[in-house]
Amino acid sequence: MIRILLSMAGLIFTLNAAEVYATFNVEAEKNAMLAFDAGGITQSVNYGVANSVKKGKILASLQNADKKASLNSAQTALKFAKKDYERQLKVKNLIDAGKFDQYAFKYENAKNQVAFAQAQYDKTFLRAPFDGVIYEKDIEVGDTVSGMMLKTVFKIQSKSKRKLILEFDQKYHKNVKVGQKFKYSVDGDSKIYSGKIYKIYPYANSSNRKIKAEVRAKGFVVGLFGDGYITIPKAK
Repeated sequence: MIRILLSMAGLIFTLNAAEVYATFNVEAEKNAMLAFDAGGITQSVNYGVANSVKKGKILASLQNADKKASLNSAQTALKFAKKDYERQLKVKNLIDAGKFDQYAFKYENAKNQVAFAQAQYDKTFLRAPFDGVIYEKDIEVGDTVSGMMLKTVFKIQSKSKRKLILEFDQKYHKNVKVGQKFKYSVDGDSKIYSGKIYKIYPYANSSNRKIKAEVRAKGFVVGLFGDGYITIPKAK
């Protein structure tokens, strides 16, 4: 592409389009800071820094024999409450409606108790919320997890999917659109890459008068930065 005129403030005119200058930082497409939603003693830690994990895999667990026992007890109570309810259901027309309602209540309450006990038991496991890679770990077997001051024990990010967080001058807010091409290079890499804008933030930063946009990318190390040009097609 032949540039024939350079204007001020980062706007370059070419034969068929204009280009808006933008800088960017590389971020993971998904990023999460994980903490237990319960207190206790750490029983197992199954992954470490740089380990890849699949969604739903157990990263760590707390000692939970008491929670398991409560769940078993609730399931047993539900088993017998269900039998009582089913027996009464067969003779519903022959018994007092209030008495039948008592059995129905006990059955429904038993189901609720199982759901509650299951939820308490599940809180002793910390699972990966998406496929990704662990990039920070702050937990070991035997550590006490406080229910009063829960802290981040794992940080996870998408393994290869990245997003470029672009910043461009606010004066071009009417020119830059979703779907426009962005040609760029990453600091320390001479290769020219290309992507498309898929999101534009609906505000301008009052401190630097910049607007942000996002471009999908792959494989870059999170935290890198670079710059490039957004192609603004010539109006017909």
